[in-house]
Amino acid sequence: MPATTALRRALAVTVLLPLPALAACGYGSQAKDTGTAQVASGARTDGLDAVRIGYFGNLTHGTALVGAEKGFFQKELKGTEAKYAVFNAGPSAIEALNSDSLDVAFLGPSPAVNGWTKADGKNLRIVGGSASGGVKLVVNPDKVKSVADVEGKRIATPQLGNTQDVAFLNWAAEQGWKVDPQSGKGDVTVVRSDNKVTPDAFRSGSVDGAWVPEPTASRLVAQGGKVLLDESSLWPDGKFVITNIAVRQEFLDKHPKAVEAVLRASVESNRWINAHPEEAKEAANARLAADTGKPLPADVLDPAWKSITFLDDPLAATLRTQAGHAVEAGLLEQPDLKGIYDLSLLRKVLQAAGRPAVDDAGLGVS
Repeated sequence: MPATTALRRALAVTVLLPLPALAACGYGSQAKDTGTAQVASGARTDGLDAVRIGYFGNLTHGTALVGAEKGFFQKELKGTEAKYAVFNAGPSAIEALNSDSLDVAFLGPSPAVNGWTKADGKNLRIVGGSASGGVKLVVNPDKVKSVADVEGKRIATPQLGNTQDVAFLNWAAEQGWKVDPQSGKGDVTVVRSDNKVTPDAFRSGSVDGAWVPEPTASRLVAQGGKVLLDESSLWPDGKFVITNIAVRQEFLDKHPKAVEAVLRASVESNRWINAHPEEAKEAANARLAADTGKPLPADVLDPAWKSITFLDDPLAATLRTQAGHAVEAGLLEQPDLKGIYDLSLLRKVLQAAGRPAVDDAGLGVS
């Protein structure tokens, strides 16, 4: 079976559940319908009753967390309701976009590339950036004291073919270790484990470490884990895309004013986050608590938040590199990513705010 076909079949098992069903799944895997949200006064944007915005219960989606909690999205959408859904992983968000049950999604690079490739470039476009960093390799210090000690160990990643899974496979290959990308077996055993259960697996000793996003990484550290590697150390200038803003192409074509409003809100959210880091951290935690029923403790929240950079630049060149890593790992055939970006509305918003333009690395629409 070709690698791409196998990956698509693996990803296809994750489907979007109805919102009430997702809401019962626990931390990091629920979706919340905010049908009772207070709609701001003013005319409806693009004549829409609502814009449906999806994000994950991760601090790396802090732009969405803060934007929802502080009402930035609702303010910009005026009389159109901002409705939110929380997802556990990229494939379910992609499925929601494809099934017309979601308009805008905060996504990692690998789900965006996989979704784009699977639909032959006809389902989504990346319209903005959101965050960089916030990914770490955390290990059991009693079993792993150096990089060399990772060989022969069991390392968790969130999901087959997801952004962290690809990054770990690429890093393992650079160490000279051979790992079958589908089974995860080899010189290192890759255990695909949902972020919400990885802390329990780490505590029980069934995995020796994990390459995971925040706040899962800091949860493991709070349990006695040690950060062996921060992924930002592997990238030029320490920056790599961890979260983008993607939209359905049909929605972008029909409702550019609504997309522009969402982008104004995301830019304002990032500005506010960087101007008020402590307040923003608390706002993000409040949103997580509202979504999951439980806030993060300070020993998890504080270090996790510090490791993430919130920015409007989609860091397009790093997405191209990450796609190349998936190809090298055998998880993806060489994709044609031309057209995956449409940054025209973001550039308009940034120009109006007196901010510098952003680059699409030659992957924008013609």
